Amino acid sequence: MSVRIRIAAVVLAVLTTTDVVLTHHSYSAVFDVKNKIVLTGTLTKVDWRNPHVAMFLDVKGADGHVEAWTFEASPPSLFARRGITQARFQKAIGSAVRVEAYRAKDARLFGSLLKLTFADGTVVLNVDSSSASH
Repeated sequence: MSVRIRIAAVVLAVLTTTDVVLTHHSYSAVFDVKNKIVLTGTLTKVDWRNPHVAMFLDVKGADGHVEAWTFEASPPSLFARRGITQARFQKAIGSAVRVEAYRAKDARLFGSLLKLTFADGTVVLNVDSSSASH
């Protein structure tokens, strides 16, 4: 491989990954860390995937209509290190859960999970739930 091709490959790699890294870590641009919400709803689905586990809740809104919320959490590996498995979340589907989260700034029904409490009282804290530095 020529030197020019190697340099071009490195430059291309840096340019394409920098945007992804900056976008992924713009936590305060997406979530309002001054707007903590607490909701209780029915856990309807859990996507156990990287880079973030996603949890879906049906929450009865103030007007009585059901709102479909999505919450982003830590990667599966961090939950696994705490002994919290995908099976634990799957078992809770259809059950009531309580969620504390930072809401998205754009007012979508979307948030960053801080804490989840299962119906049996088990509490799951998200990584860095004491700070907004994600």
